[in-house]
Amino acid sequence: MKILSDKNNLQVLHEDNHLIVVNKRVGDLVQGDKTGDKPLSDIVKEYIKEKYNKPGEVFLGVIHRLDRPTSGIVAFARTSKALSRMNELFSNRETKKTYWAVVKNKPSKSCDELVHFLKRNEKNNTSKAHVKEVPESKLARLDYTVIKELQNYAALEINLYTGRHHQIRAQLSAIGSPIKGDLKYGADRSNPDGGIHLHARKLSFVHPVTKENLTIVAPTPEDPIWNAV
Repeated sequence: MKILSDKNNLQVLHEDNHLIVVNKRVGDLVQGDKTGDKPLSDIVKEYIKEKYNKPGEVFLGVIHRLDRPTSGIVAFARTSKALSRMNELFSNRETKKTYWAVVKNKPSKSCDELVHFLKRNEKNNTSKAHVKEVPESKLARLDYTVIKELQNYAALEINLYTGRHHQIRAQLSAIGSPIKGDLKYGADRSNPDGGIHLHARKLSFVHPVTKENLTIVAPTPEDPIWNAV
């Protein structure tokens, strides 16, 4: 995938009058929170303001989020029209989201569909995957394929069909294959950068304004394990 810009540590994967899609780094916050750390949304606004010499406030709509320890595709809307239409696409599940994950324990099946009921624990910011429905749980569904076996790990390609809190992390942990570096969900050690080996690899959708079919692919972070995948 061609990177349009790699300025100020911002990898822009797609840019037009209505949308801007970037490759989030491990540790980047998508939107501001109580930590007060500078979010990716502010960095993208600064990039647009500088590139197009825009006076005043830059409009940027957050369409979806990625967990802070993960990397990969994040799309933002540059117009309110694009924002409302993209929100609709996401809520109607008219987008196709593909992730890559590196896990310590290879799943027993080389490909499978996982269906769980996820219950969120606000207190410790985790979700638990249950085989049967429990009160206040939400249906979670994905499928995975083992795409590469490494010396100590396995790389999976995951298609996500529901967008639940920590869904991939909780569901892979539930089958005994926690993501590398994900201490919260059963990994035995953290990654040096504090991230986890979960990457939003590909996003496909119909452009909300031009109606063009778009498929955007994000390069994986530079590290020996991702390079081996």
